[in-house]
Amino acid sequence: MGEVVEASSTGFMSQCYELYGAPPLGSLVKVGSPDIFAVVLNVSTEPLDPSRPVLARGENAESEEELYRDHPQIARLLTSRFESVIVGHNSGGEVRQYLPPLPPRVHSFVYAVAPEELANFTQKLDFLRLLLNTRSAHCDEVVGACLRQAGAQQRNPRDFVLRAGKALASELAGDLPRLNAILRRVAL
Repeated sequence: MGEVVEASSTGFMSQCYELYGAPPLGSLVKVGSPDIFAVVLNVSTEPLDPSRPVLARGENAESEEELYRDHPQIARLLTSRFESVIVGHNSGGEVRQYLPPLPPRVHSFVYAVAPEELANFTQKLDFLRLLLNTRSAHCDEVVGACLRQAGAQQRNPRDFVLRAGKALASELAGDLPRLNAILRRVAL
């Protein structure tokens, strides 16, 4: 779905191969070899050349499709990117839910995880600490989105949500308003 264009020990930025081809907020993705797992923290569409701002073109268009048909260059002047926070890695054939020793390499390919891989990864919830500690203004939204997606892949979504709620309660014991806000976002 994309390629790493910036990387650090805690996260990476990926450029999509297709305009608007980014995974949804909160999705689990994997990159590199051995696999590094990350959760999508932010998605953006922006000009390829930052010195050329995007201008509105659709004043006389009836639809977005007509706009793109009449101005085919638009799709070649924009790019979609997504920022991901690292939440685990594969070490010796076993998934570890803590930061890997090294970040992914620039130009590594980024893949969506399969539904069963998402279900397996989220059997443990140790990754929540990494996710909760990201320096993002909308971190709680990402946690909620991630747990909703993971819950949908579990055999028993209700049990998963209860287990996730207990893990969140442990992590956020001193911050009841934040805990309640996240739990409202996770509810199935």
